[in-house]
Amino acid sequence: MSRPEEILPADLFYDDRESSKYTTSSRIQKIQSDMTHRALELLQLDSPSLVMDIGCGSGLSGEILSSVSPVDGGPHIWVGMDISASMLDIALQKDVQGDLLLGDIGQGLPFRAGSFDAAVSISAIQWLCNAESSEVNPLGRLSRFFNGLYASLRRGGRAICQFYPKNDAQRSLISSAAIKAGFGAGILEDNPGTKNSKLYLVLTAGESKTQGDITSMVKNIRDVEIHDRGRLLRIAGKKGDRGSNKSEIIRKKKQMERRGKVTKATSKYTGRSRRRVVF
Repeated sequence: MSRPEEILPADLFYDDRESSKYTTSSRIQKIQSDMTHRALELLQLDSPSLVMDIGCGSGLSGEILSSVSPVDGGPHIWVGMDISASMLDIALQKDVQGDLLLGDIGQGLPFRAGSFDAAVSISAIQWLCNAESSEVNPLGRLSRFFNGLYASLRRGGRAICQFYPKNDAQRSLISSAAIKAGFGAGILEDNPGTKNSKLYLVLTAGESKTQGDITSMVKNIRDVEIHDRGRLLRIAGKKGDRGSNKSEIIRKKKQMERRGKVTKATSKYTGRSRRRVVF
């Protein structure tokens, strides 16, 4: 059976008919609810927060964010973004409490830097891996998305993205793009080895004094594979790895270039210590 993302782009696949079927299916509602509650458990939000709902669809996850009780740290304020006008139209008809934005996450996220406390995404980011034409570059779309997500989160903010990779290569492509954007990343698999297996990309945007990095975030969760670029760089720095200075500068310059910023050309002098001259 073909995967939806292999049939048509999301904005075409989720027309009025498919959007209505998705929203009214009791089976899908149950699965979506379970995955959203799992994502909230992993986010560990202990107070009302501003949450980005990536690929919000008709607002199924958003309604759960709005209904979190004060005892559990809610309710949360949320902003949803989706590429399907039909899905968002259903959300408007349901009068959901979140704000809605029509847009393609593969073109970046149009939010002010550091706006969000957290982000959640259910069954959306695997759509970025499909190329509808030779002009579409999945890696570029993933890069723009994760760079935008990293910028939109406050430092120490967290994001949980549940996704369905087609294969291990696609899983690696997604996690690598997140790491290159600066995230500490871990992949959590629920019910591994079964048809009910669910993958969650657990991301942290830098380190906060109260919450720590990705390692401290998931240290008590089983079956988590951790990839924390920031932690490795800090460890290398403590060991006095002189060669890491230039590579880190080049990495940051490439990251800035992907965001459209102008940087100085790299040369043999990049990363070298400059002799201080006192007059």
